[in-house]
Amino acid sequence: MTVQIRPLDRQDRADWEELFEGYAAFYKTSVDAAAKAAVWEWIFGPEDFWSDLAVLDGQIVGLCQYQLMHRSLSGAKVVYLSDLYVRPEVRGGGVGRAMIDHVIGFARGRGIGNVRWLTQEFNYAGRRLYDSYRPKSDFILYSVPVEG
Repeated sequence: MTVQIRPLDRQDRADWEELFEGYAAFYKTSVDAAAKAAVWEWIFGPEDFWSDLAVLDGQIVGLCQYQLMHRSLSGAKVVYLSDLYVRPEVRGGGVGRAMIDHVIGFARGRGIGNVRWLTQEFNYAGRRLYDSYRPKSDFILYSVPVEG
């Protein structure tokens, strides 16, 4: 079984929404219609934001979304893998690794020297995969909602 990674196409909207909602549910949150619409436009707009699908045996089984991020201390950009999701029934079969490798190849092809991402502490299965690339960093994320 070979995993194929391909760019998202406008005709993939229903599959994309299902995967994106599954991703949100995994992290015990939800995504409303306005947020989905905004992300959909990022994918096809002038932003530096990409969305690709993993296909296994003709079935769409995964989603990865990534973007460029400025790193002031290096004066360079990195690729930030913002979303990675694999359908539960195919996890552990190499789909996640194929998508990460795809994003690393994207970075390499553009001369970008780093790919980074975040996950939650409880994502033990994902972290086993991620740790095979590099041990987790010692940074701690702060997230401050700004209202009004």
